[in-house]
Amino acid sequence: MVRSKRKLPLTTADLVLLSLLAERPMHGYQANLELERREIRDWAAISRPLVYYSLEKLARAGLIRGSDSAQPIGGPERNTYQTSAKGRAALADALEREDWTTQRERPSFLTWIALSWQARPGVFEMQIVRRREFLERQLLREKETLRSILKEVGHPYHEAVWMVSFVIQQFQLELRWLRKLERDLPRRSRAQNPAYAST
Repeated sequence: MVRSKRKLPLTTADLVLLSLLAERPMHGYQANLELERREIRDWAAISRPLVYYSLEKLARAGLIRGSDSAQPIGGPERNTYQTSAKGRAALADALEREDWTTQRERPSFLTWIALSWQARPGVFEMQIVRRREFLERQLLREKETLRSILKEVGHPYHEAVWMVSFVIQQFQLELRWLRKLERDLPRRSRAQNPAYAST
């Protein structure tokens, strides 16, 4: 019996690095700096140690290829990596998966809303204010990010522009929703026809 070769499961960190290294060769330190510059952690959970772990994993699998670099940037000689043809194919395959389009987020603030009827008096109002202030700060930050992206790419038809524009609209929508919540709060009441699961 011939055993089929299993495909290496690629994490989000793997895919982000494959995409980044397809742009140009980098070593781990440069990759981390570029991910920070692009504020990658706003949209993908990739820690600094995870970058190095992922680079080793991708190199072992032949999805990136390394070459010794004599440029001592931030330390001794480092291995510079670039996405291989096999890596570009693996990335393209991963981007065709349906699960990218069929997942729902679980925002912790909505979980808090569901449980908030158990909060002490005044806490709901306090948390709404906190959430609004947080969103307003994030909105200003994202607008500044969008300005810098537009300056760098030179046009509005780029995936980074679309992503940040979407986040800005999400924040604006939630701010409008919070204002409605504050107006509706005095009318809050229990369910009139509660139904419970029965054995």
